[in-house]
Amino acid sequence: MKITEKRIYEKPAKDDGFRILADRLWPRGMSKEKAAINWWARDIAPSTQLRKLYHGKEIDFKKFSKKYLKELSENPETETFLKEIKKHKTVTLLTSVKEIDESELPALKNFIEQHLNLK
Repeated sequence: MKITEKRIYEKPAKDDGFRILADRLWPRGMSKEKAAINWWARDIAPSTQLRKLYHGKEIDFKKFSKKYLKELSENPETETFLKEIKKHKTVTLLTSVKEIDESELPALKNFIEQHLNLK
């Protein structure tokens, strides 16, 4: 299985596979057609409280990632999310955040890889 990360504003590619938007809020200025997503996994995205702490610079990226992984571990939707991902050879995780390396995607990708034994 291949998992990639992209901004939702990048043009969809044929090799994206199953496209998952992992943001709680819909991206500004993006139509559903243009987004070309297969699933909006808003229940898997960081909680509103955690997102506000991070974007308000009250916690750093390392603490944000740690808290997000804890949320994923305790989230009742996580099992359904992982089952769906298992069905696909290629998954592209999408976010509207400008700096992907400092978004929820690296933590989410790592979580998926660990729980599906991809590492």
